[in-house]
Amino acid sequence: MKKVKDIVESERPRERLLNDGVESLTNEDLLAIILKTGTVNRNVKELALEVINYYDGFYNLKNISVEQLKKIKGIGKVKAIELVAALEFGKRIVLKDDAHNKKRLVNAKDIWEYTRYLFKDKKQEYFYALYFNNKQELISKKLLFVGTINRSVVHPREVFKEAYLLSASSIICMHNHPSGDIKPSIQDINFTKNLYEIGKIQGIPVVDHIIVSDNSYYSFYDNNSIFKL
Repeated sequence: MKKVKDIVESERPRERLLNDGVESLTNEDLLAIILKTGTVNRNVKELALEVINYYDGFYNLKNISVEQLKKIKGIGKVKAIELVAALEFGKRIVLKDDAHNKKRLVNAKDIWEYTRYLFKDKKQEYFYALYFNNKQELISKKLLFVGTINRSVVHPREVFKEAYLLSASSIICMHNHPSGDIKPSIQDINFTKNLYEIGKIQGIPVVDHIIVSDNSYYSFYDNNSIFKL
């Protein structure tokens, strides 16, 4: 049987979770952790990818059944039961959060305080896009990039693709400066200008870009920067 140890150590899902945080894992990695083991010819990451592809994307896993999963070679009764249970558990958390805890965030300070745990003690740059409905309620946040300590590159299409999927009304971007210096770089300014202009064209405005450290933040909106670009 091909095992996780056959995967380069730095790419093993459990090790990556411990070293880089759960936010850095792909859908394939998360599913691999739930599945635990692969098959004779496929390691667990390959099996996870096959399951996702079988259902034409991870989103379609939300309504799978034990019997459907058992049709995939390498997914037995026990694996199928564990995966269905894990998905249902996550679904119930999301449904409760949507129904009772949808967070209305109206300024940069609120957003920073609500999300600062995402960046705590990070040694690399993490870039998130936050998506809001027309009531300025946060409907989703998505990690789009993990970079080196001094470089973060995100393509605008990734930011807006998720906005369309969520039917978002506005977007706020966030990333950290591990150095602690929250002053925007030339790259930050140019990237924000690009996003702002695309948002106007697409009809999904980017209303702020917030740069954070462990103890402070810089808001393009609060500093009137985003409207001077």
